[in-house]
Amino acid sequence: MAVLGLGGMGAPMARNILRAGLSTVVWNRHPEPARGLADQGAEVADSPAEAARGADVVVTMVTDGDAVRSIAFDQGMLAAMADGAVWAQMSTIGVSDTEDLARRVAAERSGIVLVDAPVAGSRNPAEQGQLVVFASGPEQARERVAPVFEAVGQRTVWVGATGTGSRLKLVNNLLLAFVAEGLAAAVALGDSLGLDRPAVLAAMRGSPLVSAWAAEKLERIGRDDYATQYPLALAVKDVDLALREVDAGRFPAAESLAAEWRRAMAQGLGSQDLTVVTRALSPARPA
Repeated sequence: MAVLGLGGMGAPMARNILRAGLSTVVWNRHPEPARGLADQGAEVADSPAEAARGADVVVTMVTDGDAVRSIAFDQGMLAAMADGAVWAQMSTIGVSDTEDLARRVAAERSGIVLVDAPVAGSRNPAEQGQLVVFASGPEQARERVAPVFEAVGQRTVWVGATGTGSRLKLVNNLLLAFVAEGLAAAVALGDSLGLDRPAVLAAMRGSPLVSAWAAEKLERIGRDDYATQYPLALAVKDVDLALREVDAGRFPAAESLAAEWRRAMAQGLGSQDLTVVTRALSPARPA
C-alpha cells in the first residue's frame, strides 16, 4: 500500500500502518518526513506516481482539495494506479471537492475504487491509532481497506455512498468548533471577570458538560500550552467547508465564529492549536 502526505496527521497514520505489519510506500512533498519513516521499514518514493504504482490501497492525507488534485492528477498518482486498486481519500476536503473527485475518477479511471474516508481526531489520537474513520464507498472495498483503517483508528463508521463520509466529517467538525469556542470563551470570560484561572479550571473538572476531549484541552489552556494538535488555520478551513454547503445566513453563529477565528489568525496565531483563541479573547495576563 501507499501513504501520500506525511504532515501532522499523515505521518503518525503511516507509522501505525507500518506497526501493523503492512508493507508501505510513502511520499511527501518535503522529503524529510518520508526519510524518517524509512528507518521504520517504509519504502520512500520520489513522486506520487511512483508511490502509487503497484499499490493495492493508496491513502491520501493532505491539507485541502487543491493539494489532493495536485497529487492525484497533476503529479500522476491516479494514472499510475493499477486497475482495481482502492484510493482511500482521507483528507478533509468537503463535499463539493469530494464529489468532483468522484466524477473525475469515474471519467478517467473507472477501474479505480474511490473510498471517501476522512477521520475525526487530532495529532495525539493519530499517534495513538485512536482516530475515528468516517468511511463511505462501495461495499466491496470494505474488506480491502479494513486493515488500514484498523491500524489508524479505534473505530470505523461506514455511512453510505462515496461522499457521505465527508458530509459526516463536516457535521463532526462543526460540533468540535463550537466546543472549542465554548472552552475558549468561558476561560476568557473568567479572565475578564478577574477570576483565578486555575480555580476556574478546577471548578470545571468533572463537570458533565466537559468531555474527555474538552478536559484535555482545558488542561492545556491552563498551562497556556497551544502547541499544535489541530491548527487554528485548519479549523477555520473546516468551518468554511461546512458553510460552503449551505445558504449564507443559515448558520449565523458558525459564520460569526469563523470571522472571529480569522481575526485571531490575523494576529499570527493560525499555526497554533485552535485553543489559542483563548489568548485572543482574554485580556492581557501577567507574564
